[in-house]
Amino acid sequence: MSVKTLHQIHQEGLDLLVDKPGPADAIRFLRIYKRGSGDWTKDRKKYLEKDLDKIIKNITERRKKDPAP
Repeated sequence: MSVKTLHQIHQEGLDLLVDKPGPADAIRFLRIYKRGSGDWTKDRKKYLEKDLDKIIKNITERRKKDPAP
């Protein structure tokens, strides 16, 4: 099994995307997504809660406010 380059994977994905919905809808789909900025590996430490008890408490509180149907 050979390892594909990122370029090869990208090209295969584009080929599949164009094949199924067609070129016009493939372009519309691609325009939805934009490359982000920043460094998620560093930034996630600021945004993600590390304390499991706090995570569970937040989930429980949200479920009380907006219960699932």
